[in-house]
Amino acid sequence: MVMLRLLSKGDIESIHEASLQVLEEAGIMVKNQAALQLLKETGCTVDENMVRIPSGIVEESLKKAPSSFELHSREGGIRRKVGDDNVIYNPGSAAIYFIDREMGEMRRAKAKDFKELVRLTDALEHIHAQSTAMVPADVPEGISDLYRLYVILKNSTKPIVTGAFTKEGLIDMKRILEAVVGSPEELARAPRAIFDCCPSSPLMWSDVTCQNLIDCAEHGIPAEIIPAPQMGATSPVSIAGTLVEANAEFLSGVVISQLAKPGSPVIYGGSPSAFDMRYCTARLGAVEAVMAACAMAQIGKHYGVPTHGYLGLSDSKAVDAQSSFESGMGILLAAMSGVNIVSGPGMQASENCQSLEKLVIDNELCGTAYRLIEGITVDETALAIEVIAKVGPGGHFLAERHTRENLRKERFMPSDILDRLSPDAWVKAGAKDATDRAKETV
Repeated sequence: MVMLRLLSKGDIESIHEASLQVLEEAGIMVKNQAALQLLKETGCTVDENMVRIPSGIVEESLKKAPSSFELHSREGGIRRKVGDDNVIYNPGSAAIYFIDREMGEMRRAKAKDFKELVRLTDALEHIHAQSTAMVPADVPEGISDLYRLYVILKNSTKPIVTGAFTKEGLIDMKRILEAVVGSPEELARAPRAIFDCCPSSPLMWSDVTCQNLIDCAEHGIPAEIIPAPQMGATSPVSIAGTLVEANAEFLSGVVISQLAKPGSPVIYGGSPSAFDMRYCTARLGAVEAVMAACAMAQIGKHYGVPTHGYLGLSDSKAVDAQSSFESGMGILLAAMSGVNIVSGPGMQASENCQSLEKLVIDNELCGTAYRLIEGITVDETALAIEVIAKVGPGGHFLAERHTRENLRKERFMPSDILDRLSPDAWVKAGAKDATDRAKETV
């Protein structure tokens, strides 16, 4: 159930109209010849790499995009609906750094670190999807995207959020998935992975990313179109202006994908950041970045397509108070906004670093968020009139059948990562904080 709406219906309509105006007048740069040909044939104005897209083509393309699809586990036995207000958390994106769990220091990520991350993710109750969330420095660049997918498929059964680094990479990754599931037809019928396709802000599609988007459409692979505007640097400093630009980028991607194959599944993604002029850094943990990501998802829901957001990550370089504050804000607001695919738990230094300890803590935050969006049940059983009358003034409810039968329905039971001991019991247990307990769990 959606609890948070940052934009009114009128706001969304204004942003939509402004985005259409941007696409018709300013246009978008497309560096892929196949996409340029598709756009030209359908009536867009093409001048070398610059494309101006009439609003009618955008509107028709939106109508063809499906409102939801099912993402399957490796064996196909578990299906998760991507759409409506369903929320699926995954560990984020292609981090190049890792918090060493022995030394506690940030260093370049290695293959063994990624394998540990995958195995941990597979075991965590509230992280429902894997992601190729690290780029190991000791894996050759030419096979890095393939290797990451291989490690996940070998060590986990959960569905996957991934992406390719080259044109050939996506085709090879598709073949790996087909080999695992048995055939191209089975993969198209029951997708096991979502592929990220990120336009370059402002208003540009690279050759590689655009080809990846087309190939996803042609082979029935769900594509996550993820604008990544930096507010004040590669997009306007105003949140509304950033939403206009990002929305124009998303809409152009929808047009390209639906021209390649009508009805191909797309997701309205978002990785907005707030550019900090003091340090020349793009911050994803900033409240404005979180607001923009949730607003982008709200626009996606208005269009009737599945949504995604980079939320639940932190700009902190350590598992500390800032890390928990920023991640908790993103995880909870993502759930309250009904964002379907939430990428970010475990991530630090924006999208640059992964921490196993943080992922363990974030798993508890995700469980808390799931409980929050279940809401409060108000029915005859929950109102508990009979048991209140039975216990009466001065009594207690500890031994009541109503308590036994409804405790786990009403209460989220976190693991021992979250401290709920008495002060004396906490001291007796070693006076450990959440990070210490997370290290032990890892």
